[in-house]
Amino acid sequence: MTADEHFVRICGVVKRFGKDAPALDHVDGDILGGRITGLVGPDGAGKTTLIRLMTGLMLPDQGTVAVLGFDTAKDAASIQASIGYMPQRFGLYEDLSVQENLDLYADLRGLPLGERKATYDELLEFTDLKRFTSRLAGKLSGGMKQKLGLACALLRKPRLLLLDEPGVGVDPISRRDLWKMVENLTASGIGVVWSTAYLDEAEACDRVLLLNEGKLLFEGAPAELTGRVADRVFKISGTTGRKREALARYLDADGVVDGVIQGGAIRLVMAPGFTPPATPADTTRSVPQATVAPPRFEDAFIDMLGGGPGGRSKLAEVQTPFANEDGKPVIEAHGLTKRFGDFTAADDISFDIPRGQIFGLLGPNGAGKSTTFKMLCGLLKPSAGEGRVAGFDLRRDAAEARNRLGYMAQKFSLYGDLSVAQNLNFFAGVYGLSGERKRERTRLMVEIFGFGRLLDMSAKDLPLGLKQRLALACAVLHEPEALFLDEPTSGVDPITRREFWTHINGLVEKGVTVLVTTHFMDEAEYCDRISLIYRGRSIALGSPDELKKRVATAACPDPTMEDAFIALVQGSEEKQVAA
Repeated sequence: MTADEHFVRICGVVKRFGKDAPALDHVDGDILGGRITGLVGPDGAGKTTLIRLMTGLMLPDQGTVAVLGFDTAKDAASIQASIGYMPQRFGLYEDLSVQENLDLYADLRGLPLGERKATYDELLEFTDLKRFTSRLAGKLSGGMKQKLGLACALLRKPRLLLLDEPGVGVDPISRRDLWKMVENLTASGIGVVWSTAYLDEAEACDRVLLLNEGKLLFEGAPAELTGRVADRVFKISGTTGRKREALARYLDADGVVDGVIQGGAIRLVMAPGFTPPATPADTTRSVPQATVAPPRFEDAFIDMLGGGPGGRSKLAEVQTPFANEDGKPVIEAHGLTKRFGDFTAADDISFDIPRGQIFGLLGPNGAGKSTTFKMLCGLLKPSAGEGRVAGFDLRRDAAEARNRLGYMAQKFSLYGDLSVAQNLNFFAGVYGLSGERKRERTRLMVEIFGFGRLLDMSAKDLPLGLKQRLALACAVLHEPEALFLDEPTSGVDPITRREFWTHINGLVEKGVTVLVTTHFMDEAEYCDRISLIYRGRSIALGSPDELKKRVATAACPDPTMEDAFIALVQGSEEKQVAA
């Protein structure tokens, strides 16, 4: 079997779990050798189920899956000996070191003792983990964990590598590193399946399988799907005032399929036969200019799934507005520093956030973002400096400060064994709601986020997108002045991300102040200002346009936020090396 041959054949596959609609519904498809095949689709589309069927860990209810010539129903052991598999969740042992994990997986994979040193050296060099062999896996950054998972999957060079969302929670630099590693593998004929929620990754694949609600909607080259929206994508420039408000109005105009903020402009996808409205009502006094823009895979993806969620946020509509009477910042950081022994996780971080603005904390995995974030939430006591929320000092008035903020953690932090209804009731009580006010706010969250049929379901059994909706609902139950969002959309599909940002943008227009961390650089475009943190220090502070302008060159006159992120981090690294 060689490159370009069919490594996987999926024929009429049906997979059900209980009495619900099929997770996979008569799916047919092929995976080729020497190619990266992207597996894309919204939450609950069936991506993980399909990958597990390819591993032989599950069997289809109908149809067949043949992997490397072996039928999964008859010879799963032969398949598992020939593939590498990296599951969606970090599947290694966090209380073992990097080296101990490699040793354990070498034992499990039957790697001969005589081959181990050379294999370890090659993989540690390949993943740049040689310096960290004694570090516990649980102490690695998100990007380093993914690299270790990849190394363990490659201990015995597989013919087929199955990667279930390897880029989730990983910063742009680490994602690029992972991508380069996998591209190098395909050059030797290895077939790769890369499940992803990042559509820029899907666009870079050789082929994609697009799933939705268990059905295969598209199979082929990404450019083939992208071409379907050619001449229907427009860049709107020349709007004045707040772009978030302008975007919301555009999204509710006739014929608008999708829209996002892109730098100083707004990007719209229009339905066939429609052109962008000249100016949405009350958006601007000038006439915006619409020019045709090159389509992206994400544009075609959203179009094929029926469009985005629109610009209306029911959550924002019931939000009590906050008046900005005194002009004082709502969130303040003054010289915030946190040391763990002789390690400084955050060093002299300072910024302030006025009412009704979005402030982004960006940086590579392990840079100190979450540490800074937790100090401002009152979850970590700073070693030096101070933080304030709504005028309350987090050291002296922690309880008062916490009552003014809502917090959504990086990892799902609600109570998995409690039902949806029990979580809402519990957090309403934590935030001091009672009586009619508690009942009314809980009822609104159920209605706005569509929890009606799910109230008795355990939170741990919800799909990822619904878990994130529940976490946001709990964070805003008490109508906080400040909202702290730590990677709120990590791992969710683009449509769910748009829904989140529709709510966030709407709340900000009502005067809520937002501090957010994210690895999605397109989300960073929604921020009014950004602090880029690297090795515990802020290396850049400014608006998205200001940061991009700093790295613009003759070769790259119009950089993206991802370009700016990488250039600024690499520039800081070079300065530190030179010093």
